[in-house]
Amino acid sequence: MVRNKAFLLAYAIIGLAIIGVISQLFTNTISFLMSVLMMIGFAVAFFALIYFFFLRRGNSSNDAKKYRQAVKQSKSKYNPKQSNPNHSASQRPQKTVTKKKRNKRASHLKVIDGNKSKRKNRASF
Repeated sequence: MVRNKAFLLAYAIIGLAIIGVISQLFTNTISFLMSVLMMIGFAVAFFALIYFFFLRRGNSSNDAKKYRQAVKQSKSKYNPKQSNPNHSASQRPQKTVTKKKRNKRASHLKVIDGNKSKRKNRASF
């Protein structure tokens, strides 16, 4: 019973708040819009302060440093370096060595031979 009364009280407060907002919207529109914009502005400023002062400081953790180092290594590995064309022209032309491709088998894959005679006997009756 106490729980039902609490729910009724909560619904009554929410209903009165909705009625108050609607009446404010129709009777005093300018002040209503100004108060809504002020609430939005304060909320944005509050979250910006929290972000810049608390959340941003924790970003310089050891994991972030490792990630930045990995990105730097990846860029240096995969981005081709610009070479001087005059320097490369002065070098003697290198022979193009074509290596025969070998078909490597993946070491982590394994073929399991099953008992194939069982399968044949099963379908024979």
